[in-house]
Amino acid sequence: MDVLPLAVCVPLCDTLSRATAFDAAMAHIETARLALLGPGLLTVNLNATTSNDPPDEVQLQRLWSSNPQAYPVAGRKRKTLTPWTRQLVVRAEVFIGEGDKALAEVFDDHALIAALGLRAVVNVPLLEDGRCAATFNVLGARARWMPEEIALVRLLALLATPWVLRERGDAMR
Repeated sequence: MDVLPLAVCVPLCDTLSRATAFDAAMAHIETARLALLGPGLLTVNLNATTSNDPPDEVQLQRLWSSNPQAYPVAGRKRKTLTPWTRQLVVRAEVFIGEGDKALAEVFDDHALIAALGLRAVVNVPLLEDGRCAATFNVLGARARWMPEEIALVRLLALLATPWVLRERGDAMR
């Protein structure tokens, strides 16, 4: 039977339950992600699309980053509807991209991703009322994800969801 390591779970439960701020909560989740999955990148992007935006576009706004030098928390970016945006943002389904070619097909900044030594991504939609309110994005140095690793990313995304939704409310005001 696969079990999450107590050395990661207990500290995460203890620190996350006592966190009082979004950045602190995300730092605790990032510490667990690093311990469980190794080197990589964690970002959270808000779905900042409004009814005034063109129907073939989504707007994403980075809310948190484990590497703010390379991926700073910043303004919004427009994305056209692609298979990736349709899957992740419109249908609110997990996206898994593995290997340099897959990342180049999806991300405009694939050269920066490759330069950071990252080769695979798991994007998890964070849902509010069944719709994608934000995305929890983990990139790793591996070329392929193991099913257990994908499950860990999804679990961490669930832990982040209430924090992200609360911060989203503040950021959208």
